[in-house]
Amino acid sequence: MPQTFERSAYLVLGMHRSGTSATAQLLALAGAELPDNVMPGDEHNAKGYFEPWKISVFNDQRLRAAKSAWDDPFNLPYQPLAPDAEAEWKARAVDLFRAEFGEAIHPLLKDPRVSVLLPMWREVLAEVGMPIRAVIPVRHPLAVAGSLSRRDAFPPEKSVLVWTIYMLAAETHTRDVPRAFVSYDGLLTDWRKEVAAMERALGGALPRLDERAAGKIDEFLTKDLRHNEALESLESLPLVGPMAQSVLDWFVAAASGAEPDRAPLEQAAAQIAKMKSQMGVLVSPVTSQLDSTRAELLHQRQLNEVQASAMRALEHEAALLRQEHAKIEAVVDAALAAR
Repeated sequence: MPQTFERSAYLVLGMHRSGTSATAQLLALAGAELPDNVMPGDEHNAKGYFEPWKISVFNDQRLRAAKSAWDDPFNLPYQPLAPDAEAEWKARAVDLFRAEFGEAIHPLLKDPRVSVLLPMWREVLAEVGMPIRAVIPVRHPLAVAGSLSRRDAFPPEKSVLVWTIYMLAAETHTRDVPRAFVSYDGLLTDWRKEVAAMERALGGALPRLDERAAGKIDEFLTKDLRHNEALESLESLPLVGPMAQSVLDWFVAAASGAEPDRAPLEQAAAQIAKMKSQMGVLVSPVTSQLDSTRAELLHQRQLNEVQASAMRALEHEAALLRQEHAKIEAVVDAALAAR
């Protein structure tokens, strides 16, 4: 496939814990450009999140401004703020994007929250003159639920409902841009096949997918990335399971190259809207308050990581200076001894 050198942003969209990190690293190894401040790995994702933590913090704040949160099960459709407030958030996002990506030719923006904030982020990218290519990994929602149960103690019903929200939002807001649906299991089984299909869907080759990059991708996409297999059926979740199954079937078909009818997606969105009208006033405010606390803790953790990294860099620089000083002293001592 012919190489393209035109500027374009790669957006990795979809639900948290659904393969977005692995997809982002593959794209980064293939030449897409990560931001300056990337979230480090932890006990839940040892190989790293490849996520711009400053943009993640910003997105959390933007969601809270709308009295929502990243795990709000009724965060659909996108709710703009009052015009002046929306313009201010957009201006802040433009400044943040420019600060994080500079003059990158193929910036890689991976933060699942962008999926539910995509109308704003599309305006931001248009403002900076950056066309979009969307990549949406597809993973079974019960596998996602298993991961979120371990990390956040979410019940499977909530995780599956939030997964549905994110996938619907990612699909709805990318219909008019080049996009690729990618099977997460397919990436771990035969990433070359998945990437070939991705490039066809996006209408261009990845920026720098050469043999060296392929070798690094082979090293990265190992079997230990496959956690929390979906061993149960979605039918075991009577409230949301059948709806999520219809949405999953649509995305699995799309990831296989088909163009399925969007009726199941529209029906799911209507069902969620009905649930929101019945329960949203009880659920969303509590979710927002809990997420506010989590977000502040995450922000502090990232600041601590940055400070620790800076301290390590200073210690390394001091060690180098001590070594250099010792070499100079040795030269001076040798010169004095020779006199």
